[in-house]
Parts: sequence; structure tokens; C-alpha cells
Amino acid sequence: MSKKKSKTIKVGLFGIGLDTYWPQFEGLLERLEGYQKQVADRMEGFGAEVINVGLVDSPVKAREKALVLKTEDIDILFLYVSTYALSSTVLPVVQKLGCPVIILNIQPVAAIDYESFNKLGDRGKMTGEWLAHCQACSVPELANVFNRSGIDYEFITGYLDEQEVWDEIQDWIDATQVVKVMNNNRLGVLGHYYCGMLDVYSDLTKQSAAFGTHIEILEMCEVKKYRDAVTENEVQEKIKEFQSTFEVLDVCEEVELIRAAKTSIALDKLVENHNLGSMAYYYEGESANEYENIVTSVIAGNTLLTGKNVPVAGEYEVKNAQAMKIMDAFGVGGSFSEFYAMDFNDDIVMLGHDGPAHFAIAEGNVQLVPLPVYHGKPGKGLSIQMTVKHGHVTLLSVVEGKDAVFLLVAEGESVEGPVLQIGNTNSRYRFSIGARAFMNEWSKQGPSHHCAIGVGHIANKIEKLGQILGLKVVKIC
Repeated sequence: MSKKKSKTIKVGLFGIGLDTYWPQFEGLLERLEGYQKQVADRMEGFGAEVINVGLVDSPVKAREKALVLKTEDIDILFLYVSTYALSSTVLPVVQKLGCPVIILNIQPVAAIDYESFNKLGDRGKMTGEWLAHCQACSVPELANVFNRSGIDYEFITGYLDEQEVWDEIQDWIDATQVVKVMNNNRLGVLGHYYCGMLDVYSDLTKQSAAFGTHIEILEMCEVKKYRDAVTENEVQEKIKEFQSTFEVLDVCEEVELIRAAKTSIALDKLVENHNLGSMAYYYEGESANEYENIVTSVIAGNTLLTGKNVPVAGEYEVKNAQAMKIMDAFGVGGSFSEFYAMDFNDDIVMLGHDGPAHFAIAEGNVQLVPLPVYHGKPGKGLSIQMTVKHGHVTLLSVVEGKDAVFLLVAEGESVEGPVLQIGNTNSRYRFSIGARAFMNEWSKQGPSHHCAIGVGHIANKIEKLGQILGLKVVKIC
């Protein structure tokens, strides 16, 4: 799927060691610096700009390198333990930066070659060889000092050629990137709440505080202004985009395609004018009113926006627009969904919505179909019919609890089987704990009835996102 080019995060990397060792053990410093370079090079491959200040081995050097990292305004700090180091060379750096800290307790290899080691014959050489592998020696000391100093941190423990190590590092970098996306996101809110959906009502201040999101209040009259100015050529180009993106069923009337195209063009201009990265909307209007005409023709255009990295949530579901943006920023989609039914014979839960959808994560064709009635909403028009790609999926809900915003997540699988051909997005999902337990445990957390669905299992990334943002993450399965 396409992704908007976002600002690259800055990752700080500094190694730690002890200057007393270098004149004692020839080649040790250069060897450890080589390991650190391997770490920096791999991090660069994860799409981050790495500010590698080298190996810090004294309190004086620590303060110098801390200033460099502070000036670079890094987003996350990786502390590479190259060998034993005094905690007094570490604390000044971390205190000055005040950003998330990940301690890399990474050995060069899975285990020392004991036979070769013991054959070195020279205990001095043997000690130098041991020091190249004694990363774990500093770990309790660092934790002790950080705990007593009130500094949060996480460990990654393993060895250089271990895939799990690099997966963990990438997860932290990806989560930090999403934090930056959310901090710089402009979320538009258009229209008003669906009256009576108390679960959907949001505290916009809490959303801004939790994610750093700017929330832009939009007006329907602005959409109408853009729509009234649409040209015939623009309409034809937009209909071509519908036809290239969707399977447009023959039963779609030309008048409805034109109506949806005009609205889609207006929405594109609204998004561009306000530099929006996501949106939540709902409106009704008086019967036969111009605004009702607009709002009953938005699904196709909002689906295009969603698949092009501007996720749009219906029913003015701000919290779910946030969840969709998080999933989209991780590059896994984030389709707007609600619970449809349960199939106790197959032990699955069905989720979907009348739109918008995330067309980039569809299984097969994404159909544009006519609906004679929008259930629970005024009017009729075009809608999206699709199934989320079969395979691993992650569900995410941004929840406003009694006390704070938190993230609710579950991993499952989109599975084959019959779905409801009612002109909605519709998929079958299976969970490791079973449909009954999933439904009960998910609902007990008190989310709204909407959620965002993305492809792949990314709960581990979402948990790290929560840690960076200081938000609780509840994983159901």
C-alpha cells in the first residue's frame, strides 16, 4: 500500500565502555567500535536517521556527547553496552536528553567459544577477549541507577546475529515513527455526532493531550463551496479513478457516480486546504437539503482518502480516526469496522461497516455498489463492499476510559467463509481465545463499538507505542 512520505525520526546511539581498558588491552576499543557501527548501519536500514556519537568512556566525554544528541533533538535513544562501563558515564547523557531510552545488551555472539578462549594461553589476552563479550556486566548497575533516578527504560537482550534483536529494534523505531506521525497529525472533524451514540462522544482535549494531534473543526459549507465549483473534466477524471480503484458494478447509476465524484473532489480539496492527515465526519441535514446530498455521497471519496493515507472514520468517531491513523502509520491499513454478528458454528466474529474502507488491505476486488438505504441514516447512495485480506490481523481501539485514554488491542485472523453481501465491508475473524471469550473480554474494556483493523500481527509495536506515549495498552489476545 502507498504511504505518505513522513519526516524521518532521529535515533540517538551511543556506546559505553571504560577508558581504563584501552591501554590495557590492545585492539579492544576498535573492536567494540566496530560492533557499534554494525548496530548503527542496521538501524539506518530501518528508515531512521542515526546520530551515532560513538563510544563514551568517561564522565567528561558523556557530557560532551549529551550536548551533541540534545542539539540534534533526537526522538529516541539507544544505549549500546559494548563492555563494562561505569554508570557515572551514562547518567549525565540520559538525564540531559529526557527521551525514551532503550538499553542494548547485545553480545557479539550467542556464546563465547570456550575451547578457543581457553587455548589463548595468555590470561591478559583472555581477559581482553572476555571484556568484548561482557555486555551483561553493566546491565544491573544501569537499572539500579535509572530506577533510583526515576528514569524509564527498556532492555533488548541478545546477540548481534539474532533476528529477534533486530525485530525488537525495528519495532521501537517504527513505534517512534508513529509517535511522530501522531504528534504532527491534523485531524479534521466535520459535521456532528450521531445523536445518542454516547460511546462515540470524545474529549478532544484528551485526544490532543494523549497523541499531540491538532484537531481542526471543519464546516459543511466549505465542502459545499468546493463541490459547487467542480468542473465536468474533474468529474470525469474522478470517475476514472473510481473505475481504476474499485470494481464499479453495472447497477451503479450514472447520476450516483457523478454525485459521489463531485463530493470526492470536494473532500480532496478540503483535506488539501487544511493539510489533514485524518478525519471524522457525520451529518444528516433536513430531507432533500444540499448538505444531506453531500453526506449521502461521501463513502466512495472517503474510501479513496483512507486508502491514500488519510483515514476517515464515519459517525464522527474521533477515537477511531485516531486508531485508524495509528494503523495506517504502521503501514498495515486500518479499516473502519464495527461488530456485525457472531457465528457460533464456526467460532468467528463478523465485523464490517458501510464505509469508509481501507481499499489497500482488501481480499480481492473492492466493489462500489448502490445501497437503497443507509441503515440508521438518511438517504441512499453508493457504498463499498469488500473483505479484509485473509491472514493475520490486528484490531485496535483508542479508548477513553473513566480516568484516561488507553489502547485496546487484539490479534486474530481474517478467515475465508461466507459474508453478508449487503454493500458493506464485511469479514470473518477468528481469535485464539475463541469468539465468546474475545467478545466478552474486548467489550469489558469499554471501547466504543468501532475499531480499526489492520493486516499482520503488530500488538508488540502498539505496546511500544503506548510505552513511548505513556498510555496503558490492554491486549486481549
